[in-house]
Amino acid sequence: MGCFRFLKGMMFLFNAIIFLAGAAILGVGIWVKVDSGSIFTLLQKIENTPEELNQVLNVGYLLIAIGALLLIIGFLGCCGAVKESRCMLLLFFIIVLLVFIAEVAGAVVILVFRPLADELFTEIGIAAMGNIKKDYGNNKDITGLWDTAMSTLKCCGFYNYSDFSGSPYYNTHGSQYPPACCLSSSNPCNHTAAASDVVVSGCFQKIKDLIDENAVVIVGVALGIAALEICAMIVSMTLCCKIKSRLA
Repeated sequence: MGCFRFLKGMMFLFNAIIFLAGAAILGVGIWVKVDSGSIFTLLQKIENTPEELNQVLNVGYLLIAIGALLLIIGFLGCCGAVKESRCMLLLFFIIVLLVFIAEVAGAVVILVFRPLADELFTEIGIAAMGNIKKDYGNNKDITGLWDTAMSTLKCCGFYNYSDFSGSPYYNTHGSQYPPACCLSSSNPCNHTAAASDVVVSGCFQKIKDLIDENAVVIVGVALGIAALEICAMIVSMTLCCKIKSRLA
């Protein structure tokens, strides 16, 4: 009896965590889609971006779908444990198993197609530089989106400050770079400014550094989620068998 209650408690705890994680991911997904100043909106407005980028831009929908799925899984697990419903627990097990298989398949695909990412980012860089040189300082929407992205990430241009050379802003402001590109209040902030006064790190490098710095955390979270899913499947099937034996 004590073992059965322990399994029910573990099942409820696992799925309470899954439910809360799903709510958080769903919230982030909704925020990404609603936030018009996000980096994804900026990328959408860049002309001649590679077609593969459209799938990246759907990350908001992906997060919403994942969050909703986790909410369903958490609900089924919690209710199945509390109500001792074998039907709910079996449905929970099947969904978690399918998600686990999809995660493994996704990891394999990422590893196989990893070399294509560099080529994709190169194409994005070419399109982003063309976008800056054509519209920054001339198109209010593009200018505002780049300013938001640069101030948020503390970066300048796609590769570095030189991306703005020849842009409408550069030509109409006495060959100056945007304020976000300047570490100090040097006046003017242009190609004659000291190297220490100009931010040479571009937004692409900034994003890459953030990913590299948090790679261990990302892998750790992924492994933790996988372990949690395996434990949840084991507990759900064990609980199912216990419920069946009690009803027999």
